[in-house]
Amino acid sequence: MAERLWIMRHGEAGPGQPDPERQLTPHGKQEAARMATWLYASERFTSGRPPLRLAASPYRRARQTASIVAERLGIEVETLPLITPDAPIEPIIDWLQQHAMGAPWLLVSHMPLVGELTGRLVEGDMRARHGFPTAAIASLEADVWAAGCARLSDFHTPASIS
Repeated sequence: MAERLWIMRHGEAGPGQPDPERQLTPHGKQEAARMATWLYASERFTSGRPPLRLAASPYRRARQTASIVAERLGIEVETLPLITPDAPIEPIIDWLQQHAMGAPWLLVSHMPLVGELTGRLVEGDMRARHGFPTAAIASLEADVWAAGCARLSDFHTPASIS
């Protein structure tokens, strides 16, 4: 049976310094809440599969987004320092191989990381990138988490869900 991974970009954030402390705007909070409601309504989380685990970048805007989603889904947020905006992809794939087999995960992070990670897992090419509007979620399936071994099964943005 294929494993499942959701990759989410944080909601809209306001300007500020230092970058790790930037916060969600009111619109960004609404985006995160909209996606959390969509995830909650999704049958994927209630079909008898192992419980979803949620990990977020340590940056404030990602933690805020993850907290909104976690509250709606009734789960806890774990912090994953590996998934900051410009982090290298290979250690994340290694982490997925060790931790994401047998349980579905939702990773909440940033551009360019979310686009590069999705591109690498699906396309296998170091140059592959997927665009991610704020609060967008990509759903991937794979038998093993490795470059070029995943299939992009779904992609939603706050504007694309009803």
